[in-house]
Amino acid sequence: MTAVKDRITPATPTTAGPSATAPRAAASGVEGAGRRAEGGGPRVKGSAPRAEGAGSRAGVYALVACLSIVSAVVAVVAGQFGPDPYLDPLNVTISEYAVSDRGGVTEVAMAVMGLGSLALLGGMRAAGAPVRGMPERLLLVWSVALIVAAVVPTTPIGHDLTLTAQIHRYVSVAAFVSLPAAAALMVPRLAADAAWKPVARVVEWLALAAGFGVLAITYVALPGGRVMIGLVERLLLGAEVALLLVLAGWLARLAWTRGIGKAVNFPTYHRFIAS
Repeated sequence: MTAVKDRITPATPTTAGPSATAPRAAASGVEGAGRRAEGGGPRVKGSAPRAEGAGSRAGVYALVACLSIVSAVVAVVAGQFGPDPYLDPLNVTISEYAVSDRGGVTEVAMAVMGLGSLALLGGMRAAGAPVRGMPERLLLVWSVALIVAAVVPTTPIGHDLTLTAQIHRYVSVAAFVSLPAAAALMVPRLAADAAWKPVARVVEWLALAAGFGVLAITYVALPGGRVMIGLVERLLLGAEVALLLVLAGWLARLAWTRGIGKAVNFPTYHRFIAS
């Protein structure tokens, strides 16, 4: 009877089948994915400080650019009253005024303008503005040419051109041409960028005005016999300075609004407080 009972009694399973291990594998897979997600979290979060740092750098650059350009314009205007009162501003260039400026206010203003333009270029790059490539190089030429023109003066009126005066003339021409060219190349890029599109049309008109100014001063300086060259040069510089101020002002506005947007970025479950 015992042998018969042993044959009839079913054998109990000693090992668990695949169905028993599947939940554990799935749970371990979920936990591993969670650990991997947690491990990758700091890398995603690490990009936020870099973006915030770039925005703060753009704001500092914009502030330096605005202050430098405005102070340079004020200094140049003030320098027009310092030199010989017999100099006619309609027929005398700013460089010739600078030679007669014993205090060196005009030279300092030109150097400050160049440094402010470098700050503007750095701020636009930090803010991700569409300035890479040729516009960036032309803005660099404009900035460096202004600094060189401030350091290397021209000769006084009525004197022969020396080597330094020729260098001053060539870098001045490079500065006059490079900024309108850079603005003209930036116009389609600004129009295609959502952040810079509002100022694309203004930049376009100022670039056009500066381009006409370059043509006018070229005619006046070569076949025109320097007639009203001082007035033409000041109008050209006015358009170029206005162009710089528009770019610097908009850069400052973007940096400010982005900073405010980060400050009021509440969590999702607190958005009803903001509303």
